[in-house]
Formats: sequence, structure tokens, C-alpha cells
Amino acid sequence: MTRLTSPILDAAAVRADFPNLAERVNGEPLVYLDSAATSQKPRVVLDAERDFLTHTNAAVHRGAHTLAAEATELFEDARTAVADFVGASAEQLVWTSGATAGINLAAYAIGNATLGRGGEAARRFALAPGDELVITESEHHANLIPWQELAARTGAVLRHIPVHDDGTLDLDAAASVIGERTRVVAFTHVSNVLGIVNPVADLVHLAQGVGALTMLDACQSAPHVPLDLPGLGVDLAVFSGHKMLGPYGIGALYGRSDVLEALPPFLTGGSMITTVTLDEAEYLPPPQRFEAGTQPVSQAVALAAALRYLDGVGMDAVHAHEQLLERRMRAGLRAIDGIRLIGDAPDGIERVALCAFDVDGVHAHDVGQFLDARGVAVRVGHHCAQPLHRRFGITASVRASAALYNTEADIDTFLDAVSGVRTFFGVGA
Repeated sequence: MTRLTSPILDAAAVRADFPNLAERVNGEPLVYLDSAATSQKPRVVLDAERDFLTHTNAAVHRGAHTLAAEATELFEDARTAVADFVGASAEQLVWTSGATAGINLAAYAIGNATLGRGGEAARRFALAPGDELVITESEHHANLIPWQELAARTGAVLRHIPVHDDGTLDLDAAASVIGERTRVVAFTHVSNVLGIVNPVADLVHLAQGVGALTMLDACQSAPHVPLDLPGLGVDLAVFSGHKMLGPYGIGALYGRSDVLEALPPFLTGGSMITTVTLDEAEYLPPPQRFEAGTQPVSQAVALAAALRYLDGVGMDAVHAHEQLLERRMRAGLRAIDGIRLIGDAPDGIERVALCAFDVDGVHAHDVGQFLDARGVAVRVGHHCAQPLHRRFGITASVRASAALYNTEADIDTFLDAVSGVRTFFGVGA
């Protein structure tokens, strides 16, 4: 599908497509700045899932009747649409319940290869004691713990690439950490705490130089920037529907064709086999090899509707609009006394519209309640990134994250509320 290239986005018109944004919270108009956790859904997405369940609900790939055939066609059309959105082909896209499931799928598949499953083709993924898995210090727990577990099961060693004080990755350290024993390099495209777009090309180059497999967590980039996963050169990537205007319980694992064809399956059961005896089974080619059991069919249809909506707005326009919001938000927070931005890299570093910060003298949870009373929804806590918060000497932060449906007025309302936090709690001058 061809992307629209207009740099102009009418945020007010877009906002009208999202019914939840008309709600009032604590008597105040809702200012929703928690899209990094989950996005709001436009009517077309709500309608798409409802219409499927109302008119076409049937088991896919299993029935010969008309309804089953129609459901299967919609399901596979959705796969094509979602794959196209990230520059991939349909056979390179595996349905999952979300990014966490996709990363676990990859980690367990590599573990199965280590056990000898998958035959000769999978042998290249097998790990030996002392082999190394590399992540970054800025990972969400979903791209950390599965690799911890894989290391524990195989005797591999988990290493990490540190971040600088400004939140950017230490690429000099990366060049020394990624070495001849490195077998997997797993990293986030955009940190869900820092908002910084990581240098994918540099990390892929280092990984390819030692023959390591790359896994990209694209959860915080897919809804906000034009994305071409094959063009980025990564071997595997994941993203979640609920962060990109879609429903819960649906996500995808992208894989280069040769990688998916060689990896053994993780989940097994119905729908992913060709022949089964009481002693053994033969498996379908990807992506069906990795899709055991009943799939999230209505959710897949709705996710396709979400990505068609984003394409209709134009991802270039989405990105340009959100860049304006990001600059306004970051500049405004910098101007408020007692605010410490987490990973405040210099201007010119590519980011998405996400800022995490600490308010001097006020716990993040108290800040969140103060903002909520004024109708401003933000995230508070460690954002499933405890090691990164520990790196910056804090246990929790406040995170504001914008999306295409936010306006400059939303940002101004948020900044005005934040400016009153320390006075309300009686700290500071």
C-alpha cells in the first residue's frame, strides 16, 4: 500500500474519530497522554471487529462452508494488510497475542533448536554454554526476561549494552560487547521510557558482522514512524496491536523468510501441521507453523482496519505532527523548575512524542493522581523497565506519551498541570 506523504494532519478532525476522547474524567475534558501503554481506537476499528463478529464469525482454515471461507479470506486479507504496513510480505508475518508473545516465541524456538528440534536447518540457531545473548540497558521487561530464561536453559550468557547519561546507547560499548560469541542481539527500536529512536543500522551492522540474529522490539515505533522492517535489515521484529489503534490480544512477529523457514515451532497443536501419527508430526511452512490453535481472528481484522486508518491519515503526516507535539512537550517540561527529564538527550536526537520525568520532592504516583484530578491521563511507575530506572537512580517516573489524536492544546493543558504539582504538595521555593 502506498503511503500518503502530506505533512499536514488535522488533529481536531482525527480526534473526532475516537469516541473515547470525548469523555470527561473527574469533571474535566479528557487529555489522554498514555498512548505508549495503550492507544485509543477509532470508530472504524470498533466497527470492523463488531461487523466481523456480527456477520462473518466462523472458524478459519477449518470449514468448507461459505461463512468459514469468508472468515478465512478476511483473516488472510488482514495478514496481508498488516504485513504491508511494515513493508513485509504476508508469509513473513506470524500472528501472536502481542509483542511479548512474539519475543517468547522466538526465544523458545531458539531453545528448541538447541535441543536438536528442527533438524539441520535449525542447527544454526542452537546455543552452546558460553554463547552470548545481547540486549540493551533500556529494554522493556518483555525483551529482557525471555532472554534471561533462554540463557538459564542453555548455559548462554546474557550481556547488555549500556546507555549514556543522556539516554542514548553507548555504541562504543556495543562494539566491544557484541563479539564472536554473540548469537542474538535483541533491542528496542524506541525506548518506552526515553522515547529515543535507537540506531538500528549501527546495531544490525555489528550483529551481522559476527553472524548474530537480530530481534527488534518495534512496539513504540510502529504507530509513530513509517516502518520498513525488511529495509531495516533485522531478522525478527515484533509489535502489538493495542499500541497502534488496534484491539487487545493481537500482535505480530515479523521474520525474514529464511529465518522463519529454519526455526522450529514453539507452540504446537492443531492448525500448524501437515501429517500427524501417534508417534510424530510434520509441520506446515511459516507463518502457519507458528500459529497453533485458535487464532485471534476478529482482532486481526480490526488491527488491519487500524493500520488502514493510519495509512489513510499518512504516516509521514502522523510523524510530523507528533514531532511538533514532542518538541512542545519537552521544551515545556525543561522550563518547569524541579523537573528532571529521564534521558534528556540533546535536541536533534530522533524521538517519538514521549517524555518520562521525575518531579523533585514528589513521588511519581502522587504526580499521577494530581494530573488525573485535572483530567490528564499519564503513566506512572517503572513502565516495565526497572533496570533502566535503576540506572538513573529512581524507582518510578511519570510518563506522558502522545499520539496522532493529541493536539497542542492537550500538551499545554498537561504542562500547566505539571507546573502546579510542587506548589500543591508544598515542596520547592
